[in-house]
Amino acid sequence: MKPAYPLRPFLIPDTAGLQDLFAQSIEELTADDYNEDQRLAWVSTAADAEAFAERLAGMVTLLIQVDGEYAGFGSLKDNKTLEMLYVHPYYAGQGIGTALADALERIAAGRGATEIAVDASDTAVPFFEARGYAGTQRNMMPLDDQWLPNTTMKKPLGKKQDDA
Repeated sequence: MKPAYPLRPFLIPDTAGLQDLFAQSIEELTADDYNEDQRLAWVSTAADAEAFAERLAGMVTLLIQVDGEYAGFGSLKDNKTLEMLYVHPYYAGQGIGTALADALERIAAGRGATEIAVDASDTAVPFFEARGYAGTQRNMMPLDDQWLPNTTMKKPLGKKQDDA
């Protein structure tokens, strides 16, 4: 049985904790797929706390805390794109990402989306494949002077969500 993690919406005071989680997740979990310069460029996208907070607040952003520690967060953009999904390295493989993805997919379906998309990092592709997403396109995202590859993946959202 999967553990039940309490989810809650993002609040502005969460910004610093989520910036730290974002950086640690990228640094530690993507090291096999992205070099140090690529990871630094990626981490820098959250360096401006105010801009990061505005980005998270502009989407449906949910987070999970375990014993007061930030374990993960995810964001749904325009009710059809899983824009961000990050898990703290300490909590990787413990169902945090699954709980967040399940909730955001349910929200998207509840708001009328018939499919959901994600631009998955090379590290995250197996996670999304296991959830029924299929790759539709390879991308090279420019960040600073780096190029970061990712894969656009899509998953149909149907009535079957009720039996989860």
